[in-house]
Order: sequence, then structure tokens, then C-alpha cells
Amino acid sequence: MHTKAPEIFSAIMKKAGVTGTYEPFVISPGKLSEAIKEIRRLNIAGANVTTPYKETMIPYLDELSEGATIIGSINTIVRKGNKLKGYNTNAIGFMDALKEAGLDASGKPALVFGTGGAARAVIFILNWVHANPILVTGRSQGKVRAIVKQIGGEAVMLDTLSDQHLPVSLVINATSVSSPDEAPELVEIVNRLNLPHCEMVIDLNYGRPRNFWKEMAQSKSIPFMDGLSSVANQARSTFALWTGIEVDPEIVITAIQDSRSTQ
Repeated sequence: MHTKAPEIFSAIMKKAGVTGTYEPFVISPGKLSEAIKEIRRLNIAGANVTTPYKETMIPYLDELSEGATIIGSINTIVRKGNKLKGYNTNAIGFMDALKEAGLDASGKPALVFGTGGAARAVIFILNWVHANPILVTGRSQGKVRAIVKQIGGEAVMLDTLSDQHLPVSLVINATSVSSPDEAPELVEIVNRLNLPHCEMVIDLNYGRPRNFWKEMAQSKSIPFMDGLSSVANQARSTFALWTGIEVDPEIVITAIQDSRSTQ
């Protein structure tokens, strides 16, 4: 398992004056119940949950936040006494990133690429801020239809997007793919998007040496935002849920950037 979360949260704890440690654990699929029991037994304040357990961990928790219930996916667990509650701070991070960018999505059409936990969070927030319509696309039409049925939006087929006039104000990449060599067929589709009214292209990934979403936006003179702000706000929210302490956004961004410089 490769994650920079221990370095990031350790730096945040140090800056906030919190004594603690953040440790990564690799959990096999058949051991989720045992892992949850250990959180209680060891009095761990909380935990992050990553793919592929953002949905499958839910039945083992005592309760969910309203957002996590609607999204059907979690990334953060908080222990209160013997009770464990699941949250989705991916959604909070994305909403705060929109605010920081000065984007008012109310009444504006959006196009979301992806069908995983990140896409669920994005669609939830776009609904929350009244974006309209919310178009959702991905490689699996079955998954696209399922996410639209559960959370909202309108399903569109990926192979129908090229060259047609798309009257959307926001394009959001909520897949894990940003480098051209990861999915050449998606690069071709994205480069052929016709986006005459687009106000911003947002990629929830960050730190890629080459990013075809950014290159597409630049070629069309559309403002671009990567996922650094979203990830930083997500981490801030998670830390606040665990500790009750609100840290400055710059502390989190510095911690993230420093962790990448050590790669």
C-alpha cells in the first residue's frame, strides 16, 4: 500500500499541537469486521477508509452522517465512546474547493466523469448547490445508471460526447485517470469535447507530471483547477471530526506538498 496520509496527518498534528500518530493498515476483504472491533478495542479516535472499502465498510458502522447516507460511500470513521460513525469528507472537500475558487454552480449545467466514490461525492454536492442539469458519464453504462438512480443526475453515454455541442459550465473528472498513458481512448474523447460555454475544468487528481484534463482546458482557454484544494479541505474536515480542531488551510496544503517532495 502506498499512501502519503501518515506524513500529511502527522505534519498537521504537529502544527496543531496534537500528540498522536497516524498509521496505515492493510485490511483483507474478509477482515473488515475484525478491523472495526480493533478501532473500538484500541480506543482509536478515527480512521480513513480508502478504495475498495468505501461502500463495503458501511454495514459495520453504527451510524452515518446524512451526506454519507445519501452518497452511499464513506472515507472517514469517527469514534465517540463505543459508537462508530461514518462520514464522507470527499464531499465537504469538493464543496469547499468550489467556494475557494469562487464558483457558484447554482442553476448551471455540469458534466461529471466517473462512477466511484469520488463521483458520488461530487454529484451529491452538485445537487446540494443546485447545479442543473448534472450529466454523468463513465465507461460502464450500468454503473452510470446505478449512480444516477441512487444520487441523481442524468446518464449520458461516453462514446456520444465527442464533437457534439455540450452546453455545460463545469466539467469534473472524478475518475482516477489524468495521465495520457493511463487511458488513451479517454484522452481522445476529452480532447474532442465541444465546450463553448465552459467556465472551469476540475480534475480531482493532482500532482501528475502530465494531465490531459489540464491540457484540454488550456487548449480551449478554459480555467483549470486540480484536486489539491479539494484534498486539503477534505483533510481539514477529517482532522476536525477527529479532534475538534480547525486548522488553517495553508497548513494542510503545505503538508501535502511536502509529502510529495519526499517521493
